[in-house]
Amino acid sequence: MIRLPAVAGQFYPADGGELRSLIADLSSPAADVQPYRALAAIVPHAGYVYSGAVAAQTFKRLDIPSQVVVIGPNHHGTGADLALMREGSWRMPMGEVNINSALADNLLSGGVFSADYTAHVPEHSLEVQIPFLQYFAAELEIVPICASYITYEECRRAGEELARVIKAWPQPVLMVASTDMTHYESRNIAGRKDRLALECIENLDSEALYSTVIREKISMCGFIPVTIVLTAAVLLGASRAELVRYSDSGEVSGDIGQVVGYAGLVVS
Repeated sequence: MIRLPAVAGQFYPADGGELRSLIADLSSPAADVQPYRALAAIVPHAGYVYSGAVAAQTFKRLDIPSQVVVIGPNHHGTGADLALMREGSWRMPMGEVNINSALADNLLSGGVFSADYTAHVPEHSLEVQIPFLQYFAAELEIVPICASYITYEECRRAGEELARVIKAWPQPVLMVASTDMTHYESRNIAGRKDRLALECIENLDSEALYSTVIREKISMCGFIPVTIVLTAAVLLGASRAELVRYSDSGEVSGDIGQVVGYAGLVVS
C-alpha cells in the first residue's frame, strides 16, 4: 500500500531537489550545535513558508534514529480515533519512506491504537514532517498515527502504550508530535495563550497541558498528539523540554491581527 502526497506543491515544493534546497536554507540560520539523541520533538505543520524554519531548526538539533513514530492531529475527521497506518510506504518528493510494520504491530497489540489507512489519505500534519526527517536522518522508517479528539485518560493510556513498546524495542525510536499553536488571534493574545501551553510542556506536565488548552480555549490543533507524546516521554525518563524557537505567521505575512503560532521543542 502506497500513500501518495496530499499537499506536495502546496505546503512544500513537489520537486525533490527544490525541496532539499529549501530545507537546507530553512535550517541554515540555526546555530551550529552537535546533534544529540532525544526522546521526542514537537514541531509545527503549516506551509514551509510560515513554519518551515521552526521545524527545520528543531530537527537540526537532533541525532535522528532510523525509526520514528509520528503523531499528528486528524483535521478531516475520517477514520479511527487513534489511526495507525501499519504497512506500506509513503511516496514523497525526496523518495519513498517505508513503514516499520513490526513496530506498528507492536503498537497495535495493546488494543489502544487501530489499524486505519483512511485517516492518513488527506492529512497534512504528518506529511509535512517527512521531508525534514528524510533530510536529517541517514536512514528512515516511520509509524504514522493520526489522532482525533479523545479524553485525557485515553491520551494517558496511549502514552503508556507508546512508552511500553518503545522501551521494549531493541533500537532507538524518536517520537514526533505535530502541532501548530494558537490559530487566528492577535499576536498579543496568541503569544499569551501559547506561553501558558508551552509552560506546561516545559514542565513535562501532560495533564496540565490538556486541561490548560481546554480551560483557556487555546486553539492548539495538535494538543492531543503532544499530550500523548509528553506522557510517553516522561515514562521513558525525560527530564527536560527545551523550546528551540517560537514564531507566528505574522513574521511572514506582516498581519499581526490574526496569527497562527508555531513552536519547536525537543524533549530529552
